[in-house]
Amino acid sequence: MPRMTGKRALMEMLRAEGVEYIFGNPGTSEGPILDELENFSDIRYMLATQEGAAMGMADAYARYRGTPAFVNLHIETGLANGISLLANAAEGNTPLVLTSANKDIRKLAEGRANLVEMVSQFCKWSAEVTHPEQVPSVMRRAFNEAKTPPTGPVYVAFSANALDDEADVEIVPSHKTYARVAPDGSAIHAAAAMLADADNPVLIVGDRVGQSGGSDAAARLAETLGAKVYASFFSQVNFPTSHPQFLGLASPGMPAGKALLEGADAVVAVGTAVFPGYFYFSGSALKPNVRLVHIDSDATEIGRTEPTDVGILADPRTAMAALADALELGMSGAAREAAKGRVAAVADEKAAQGAAWQARLDARRDISPMSSERMMAEIAAALPSDAIIVDDSVTTRASVFGAMDFDEPGSLLGITGGALGWGMGGTLGVKMANPGRPVVGIVGDGSAMMTVQALWTAANADIPVVYVVCNNRAYRVLKLNMNLYKSEILGQANPRSEYIAMDFPTPFDIAGIAEAMGVYGRKIEDAGEVGAALREALALGKPAVLDVSIDGGVFN
Repeated sequence: MPRMTGKRALMEMLRAEGVEYIFGNPGTSEGPILDELENFSDIRYMLATQEGAAMGMADAYARYRGTPAFVNLHIETGLANGISLLANAAEGNTPLVLTSANKDIRKLAEGRANLVEMVSQFCKWSAEVTHPEQVPSVMRRAFNEAKTPPTGPVYVAFSANALDDEADVEIVPSHKTYARVAPDGSAIHAAAAMLADADNPVLIVGDRVGQSGGSDAAARLAETLGAKVYASFFSQVNFPTSHPQFLGLASPGMPAGKALLEGADAVVAVGTAVFPGYFYFSGSALKPNVRLVHIDSDATEIGRTEPTDVGILADPRTAMAALADALELGMSGAAREAAKGRVAAVADEKAAQGAAWQARLDARRDISPMSSERMMAEIAAALPSDAIIVDDSVTTRASVFGAMDFDEPGSLLGITGGALGWGMGGTLGVKMANPGRPVVGIVGDGSAMMTVQALWTAANADIPVVYVVCNNRAYRVLKLNMNLYKSEILGQANPRSEYIAMDFPTPFDIAGIAEAMGVYGRKIEDAGEVGAALREALALGKPAVLDVSIDGGVFN
């Protein structure tokens, strides 16, 4: 076995894993890694001036490519800045290897931070390397853990002595993972028998459907069942949104979302928690007579919160295909005809949704500041057909989905988790994963300001993305949640609030910040300028920001 320093072994392992980028913001403790990087010209350090921007870039890059990204932050101080978006990565199952360097292990008496303890609750696995001989095996396990379903972030710390000392090591990368776990045949049989005679089935899809490449399989299952389809999460294409049975995003754990399941007698939840929501509401989201089939690649989710009749641990795409096969064989002629009738009825409901969206757009077309509906309609009309949308639009998301269809896998990547600040770095990460396609990030103003430093990275690395900032001069999401808290938790019939600390009396001039960082910036107040401005920004071939002033009201 060759003898080398731990820092050399680390870089050799990254090369063996096919890592092209290190996303990060370094400190003195990471000096040994940067020193060794000088000998590896095939690996590029993507410098961010704020750790959240680095995490956003890595998260989006990893999720889009479906392979682990590598992040390096600085000891406890830089690592602490990255934890908020690490929480998002954990919730979104991002395959990510996060690392930091630490003080020499021999400084134990003087005190050194337990970096593993800082982040372990947000990681699938975490460890600290304290000897150079450990580097290859720990990195191999880290990449294996990150990319094995349910995928997710892992963390590795390196003591200074582990990086600088020498050992005999063997550089062997992680194995190729074949992760499409087939479902148990008896479980498929039980689920098909339960669903074959359902009168009002509902299919609820989450992000692990998209991660498995299962949107087509989900559409086939929905058509076979004649089911209404809702998405509990939609940070990527989990179901073609123009499909006549797709009725939009829903949160069945919340009162409004629960109402959508009012008439259901069977629910199939795939690749999603059942059912998420911040506020606590007593009782089950489902009525006692509703049968629940839960399919997921994450064993910890099945049966965790709702009584489950059939739980199926499997790759979502594989399991849905098997279930559709079983239903096609087992459904009676009458059941098939009933399913066709439901498909037609759901299509009518979908058409009514479209008409309601158009009526709202028309009613708010000429208000000032412009409505989010008008803004998104103008963007949709100007987008190239091959554009990728990076969605961190927060409370304008309903308008994004009202104005645009996302049928093609890869046409959308959105925020996961509740931490603001993902979209600025995330837009850059998506472009790095797709250099040949136009990438447009739609970002709320509050979220943009969390990691506005990403604009410097865009300029410094010359990454040609276009940011469209939804500038409503407020943390509007907090206002909406305050209204929900007052109405649903406190029981107030007509909730009103002073919305303390939720407005920006001095509006953010994000276009001005962009210009100061070397990025093209333009402020837009006239809705008629949005489409032309977007086309011009895309044609620049340079990073650009369109700072769009929109209505921020919460009772319209």
